[in-house]
Amino acid sequence: MVWKKKNKILIAVLLAFIIAAGVFLTYTLKKENAVASINGETITKDELYDKLVNQYGSDTVDQIIEDKIVASEAAKKNITISNSTVTTEINKLKEQYGGEDAFKQALVDNNTTLTALKNDVKNYLLIKKLIEPEITVTEDEMKTYFDQNKDSFATAEQVKASHILVADEKTAKEIKQKLDNGEDFATLAKKYSTDSSTKENGGELGYFAKGTMVTEFDNVAFSLPVGKISDPVKTTYGYHIIKVEDKKPAQAANYEASKTQIKETLIDQKVDSEYQTWIDSKKKNYDIVNTLSKDA
Repeated sequence: MVWKKKNKILIAVLLAFIIAAGVFLTYTLKKENAVASINGETITKDELYDKLVNQYGSDTVDQIIEDKIVASEAAKKNITISNSTVTTEINKLKEQYGGEDAFKQALVDNNTTLTALKNDVKNYLLIKKLIEPEITVTEDEMKTYFDQNKDSFATAEQVKASHILVADEKTAKEIKQKLDNGEDFATLAKKYSTDSSTKENGGELGYFAKGTMVTEFDNVAFSLPVGKISDPVKTTYGYHIIKVEDKKPAQAANYEASKTQIKETLIDQKVDSEYQTWIDSKKKNYDIVNTLSKDA
């Protein structure tokens, strides 16, 4: 699992969902049908089901049991997670991955779907709300974390820019002339840009630090004044016309400005480390039977 979420609970839940879905689908299909063959010898869905149950059944059922306990404990305390809260977390993941396209590819790479991910994020947020009241984060802990991770709280110089990418210099010059004549940058990006990931947003790239883009692009974007539009810039991708919309200066790490982020990070770490103790204590209050358990 490669999600940039600093929490192995969420990772475990995601993997469990995928495994559980596989077991469930296999069980509900007609077992007599073959799923494969080798030299004419069939491999049946019955064999596949048995293999999945033997390998993953016990752990998957344990995960489902834990999910139901979480849901029950949340209901007791009237804890809910709104769809808008889940959407906010999903948008954070998209930003961490560098945009919609990279995020969608991550879903494919991890053999999951947006719907499944939303369910897993919601479940994790329930866990966090249940455990967080039992967690204390001290000022000393936050200062220690800041000192140990100071570089990550410094901000490099950033540029906010848009671009129009085309394949040849002739087209690029024609578009630049249209811009010089007063035509709208976003409209031309939607019409001409070959960058499918940005064209529908008018070529917007958002903020990026130096070194994020290829050298030729970077050099122009960071030297161009705010509000200005470049002449065509050649890179390995084609010809870019760059519009600089804003700039943010570099900032040194600042503890006071970073306290909220640090506290949230430490809470996530403590939720992660204390989850197993918490869920084990809650299991004692439930009548649980797992016939697939290794101890059964």
